[in-house]
Amino acid sequence: MNEHIAPVAQEKAYRLLNHGPTVLVSARHGGVENVMAAAWSCALDFLPPKLTVVLDKATKTRELVERSGAFAIQVPTVAQLELTYQVGHRSMHDAVDKLAQCGVELFGMEGHDLPFVVGCSAWLACRVISEPHIQRTYDLFIGEVVSAWADSRVFSNGHWTFETAAPELRSLHYVAGGHFYAIGDAQDTGNVGLP
Repeated sequence: MNEHIAPVAQEKAYRLLNHGPTVLVSARHGGVENVMAAAWSCALDFLPPKLTVVLDKATKTRELVERSGAFAIQVPTVAQLELTYQVGHRSMHDAVDKLAQCGVELFGMEGHDLPFVVGCSAWLACRVISEPHIQRTYDLFIGEVVSAWADSRVFSNGHWTFETAAPELRSLHYVAGGHFYAIGDAQDTGNVGLP
C-alpha cells in the first residue's frame, strides 16, 4: 500500500469532497469490478458523514452498486486526467476490459470489499443508504461514509494543502467536452483562525 495513505477522522471526511472535485466511483459484485467518473458528487452530512453521487441507469458501476450495496469514491489527481476522462467515457457494457484499456490499477483496504483506485488523493468507503424513489427517479445515490483516507502529501490535519503540494496532486474539476480545471491557489478571508 502507498506509504502516504493516512486515515481521515469521520468528522473531517466531508472535507474530502467539500471543494467540488470530479470523483471516481468504484464498486464490486460477483467478481466484477468497475470504475467510472462522476462530476456530480457532493458532501451531504457531517457525522456520520454522508455524500451523494449521480449514477446513470446505463452504467455498469450503478448495477454493481445496487447489487453490492457499497461503493468507493475517490478524488483523482491532475496526474490522472486521461484516466479520469477515459473511465468516464467508456462503458464496461461495450468493453469488458475497460479498466485495463484505461490503465486503472486497483488495490484493497483491509476490512472493505471494495476496489480502490491507485494514485488518487482521497478514498471514501461508502454503504448505500437505500432510497429507491430518488435512485430510480433522479439517479441519485446517498452513501454513508464508513471509512476515509487521504494522501498525506496533500491532505493533513483535516485540511487540503494543495498550495504546498506538487501540482500533479491537485484535484480535477470537470466542465464539459474533455475540459477540466485543476484546483487553484488558496484564497483566505480575514477569518483564518476559524476551524
